[in-house]
Amino acid sequence: MGNINKTNIPIQGMTCQHCHMTIQKGLSSLKGVSLVQVNLKENNADVAYDPDQIELAAIKAKIVALGFKV
Repeated sequence: MGNINKTNIPIQGMTCQHCHMTIQKGLSSLKGVSLVQVNLKENNADVAYDPDQIELAAIKAKIVALGFKV
């Protein structure tokens, strides 16, 4: 793994623990993502990723594909 970028992504539409787990599992499955911490109360996710393996836009697109808004 090369450099690691960290970002906080605001997420709209999370209402329950199931939403939390859906995002957690979905983002964790992406190649290049090394850490995901979803905060249901704050409606966001802290994500650490390798920009050589995945772009931030792809991470956001995964969140949208899971049924949430970024």
